Amino acid sequence: MFWKKYKWHRAASKEEELILNKHGICVVEIEQKKICVAKSGSQWFAFAYHCPHAGGLMNEGYLDGAGNISCPVHGYKFSLKTGASKFPEGYCIKTFKIELKPDGVYIGL
Repeated sequence: MFWKKYKWHRAASKEEELILNKHGICVVEIEQKKICVAKSGSQWFAFAYHCPHAGGLMNEGYLDGAGNISCPVHGYKFSLKTGASKFPEGYCIKTFKIELKPDGVYIGL
């Protein structure tokens, strides 16, 4: 079995530091890389800053009640859990592991 090793980076020292925009998304920078962070229900998710289809800024996208993020450019929907597209073209958005620990919110790269 293959186990992926992550390099964990603290994105915030507590959840309250992740200030979500009007779309329910914030952007953190880790190793000079912008990553979107969103909360759906009680679960946090981390995903790519740019849409893989047309390069739209995903922090300007929209979350739906089913756990998807929609690109603001063409409305492509991606699962926050898997990154898989809800459209048949086969695009996937990069997702990152995110964990809440006693000393903060961590994202694994």
